[in-house]
Amino acid sequence: MHDAIIKEITPLTQSDCFTYFYRAKSDFDFPLHYHDEIELNFIRNARGARRIIGDHVEDIGDVELALVGPGLPHGWFGSGFAKNQVEEITIQFHKDFFDEKFLQKNQMNFIRSMLRRSLRGILFSSETTRRLEPRIVALGRKQGFDSVLELMSILHDLSISREYRVLSDSGFHGSELFSYNSRRIEKVMAFIHSSFDKQISLGEAARLANMTESAFSRFFKLRTGMTFIDCLTEVRLGHASRMLISTTKTIAEIAYSCGFNNISNFNRIFRKKKGCTPRELRESYSEGTRVFI
Repeated sequence: MHDAIIKEITPLTQSDCFTYFYRAKSDFDFPLHYHDEIELNFIRNARGARRIIGDHVEDIGDVELALVGPGLPHGWFGSGFAKNQVEEITIQFHKDFFDEKFLQKNQMNFIRSMLRRSLRGILFSSETTRRLEPRIVALGRKQGFDSVLELMSILHDLSISREYRVLSDSGFHGSELFSYNSRRIEKVMAFIHSSFDKQISLGEAARLANMTESAFSRFFKLRTGMTFIDCLTEVRLGHASRMLISTTKTIAEIAYSCGFNNISNFNRIFRKKKGCTPRELRESYSEGTRVFI
């Protein structure tokens, strides 16, 4: 998937908890990239620049705060801003910044869930961003243990915010792992991810969970926050996006190989969900990998 996308070797060493960068600039000139670290990226005064995170493409507003998980392609693109108009703060920390055993503790539940969602990219609302903006800016002036405590506190406040969007579709990031605290749901999700390219019915999924269709529908919506059909569609779109980016297959070939049996239906659903056509996503990625430092 990452053949044409740069893997960034960040300056974060094993001896550091995190790195903090502030930049004032007039354009975004770093190509589409990914890295092993988790990144919190704050941007202001860059309305109209374009963001790519995973398979999600969107123009940004006046302020922006995104959490990008390890291995997820991302980049911001735009030029022609006034000198030093755009301000960007990038905070990068290791995947094991929070020890795995520590993350399993009850008090870490919100942060644990947020870090899992970051594998698909999280965009926080402008209200949440404005509220935390002074602390994110001031973090650059803190040092030592105080700076680590403050970063943890900022991440905790973000984790309890309900004002966010998960950007990439399920299925786009191959290593994504979620716990639904239900063996039945996890069994069905494994089935969806392994059989998304085939025709799957609600009845099959219900039988797998050993439930009636109506009971399963209610149970699935309660545990996942979406209907079974919406979940299946999201997984299919995620895999389709990955193929659009990583292969030269035609859009029709990709649609059929991801379980869509009608190309116009695929285009319509794709555009409704992502705000762009499959061809536009492919072109955005192609342009993003051609930006040079």
